Amino acid sequence: MRIDFAESERSTVGIEWEIALVDRDTGDLVQVADEVLPALGPGDGSEHPQITHELLLNTIELVSGVHHSVPDAVADLQGLIDLVRTVTDEMDVELMCAGTHPFAQWFDQRSTQSERYDHLLERTQWWGRQMLIWGVHVHVGIDERDKVLPIVNGLLTFYPHLQALSASSPFWGGVATGYASNRALMFQQLPTAGLPWQLTEWSDYEGYVDDLITTGVIRDYTEVRWDIRPSPHWGTVEMRACDGVSTATELGALAAVIHCLVDRMSDQLDHGESPLVLQPWFVRENKWRAARWGIDADIIVDAGGAQGAVADGIRTLVTELAPTAERLGCARELADVERILERGISYQRQLAVAEANGGSLPAVVSSLTKELRNGLE
Repeated sequence: MRIDFAESERSTVGIEWEIALVDRDTGDLVQVADEVLPALGPGDGSEHPQITHELLLNTIELVSGVHHSVPDAVADLQGLIDLVRTVTDEMDVELMCAGTHPFAQWFDQRSTQSERYDHLLERTQWWGRQMLIWGVHVHVGIDERDKVLPIVNGLLTFYPHLQALSASSPFWGGVATGYASNRALMFQQLPTAGLPWQLTEWSDYEGYVDDLITTGVIRDYTEVRWDIRPSPHWGTVEMRACDGVSTATELGALAAVIHCLVDRMSDQLDHGESPLVLQPWFVRENKWRAARWGIDADIIVDAGGAQGAVADGIRTLVTELAPTAERLGCARELADVERILERGISYQRQLAVAEANGGSLPAVVSSLTKELRNGLE
């Protein structure tokens, strides 16, 4: 089958930010998206074009416009947050973002009524209903279709760096899981989710999608839910590996790393060079290590099996990407990576809050909502 890849200006950027709705007093999730979203729309009952439903009624998704720089995309989302608060503050609803909610139970949540979501839950059943998770998705424009899959494969080399830096889901259903990112391993249970197949030609991707449609696995390519995937409709590569983050500082830092990596790989391909690609079994192990140990993980760094600390790799990457960041206008956001490392990754901050409050998980939710409102101190 043929899948057209939309024309897109190189290295434009857009960000999607999934936000949880929680009760201001208890910190538990509230099922009020159907009340919040119409109040933000144009007044005819329709949704705001950049603030939309997600799978569950405890969640809204903020979608930036198409921008040429990360700071502009983040500012766009900050404006949307402010708009949402004009409604939620009056409802005693707070906004929260992390990879998972520390104590809410999946069986208490209600899903958005739509044909697409109904189909997903009917097919996936128990695992689909377990998807009480939030993430950040970053789109980067690709100017030539044949660059897409080499860039997807190249980004897999840096998967653990992004996973470790964004890890924010140490709790699940009231339990400390022992993982920095429980979300990463939960989401991959869905059909077509998880790590992408390392395909090389666009025709391979078309054949893959055709096979899945023919056999009834999916109905169209948008149901391929890889952690990193082509987004043909938008003409982008979409990075979906990152846990949800609670501050604009973290959002900007992650987006800057992704933006710079994709642009650098696009440059390499323009000069006839191929991005570094690791064996699939190394990529899978790196994903697990970053999910388990977060910023303290040792990861596999080359095809020969050499290993090193992911924290060191992140700092090296920031240095290497600095010239690209200057050109793309996100030098400050890239430099914020070091600030996050010094302040602590979200999963570390959450665990520290729980320990300081006698194990209280509502205290963790309170800290996350305050971070989203006030920023990273």
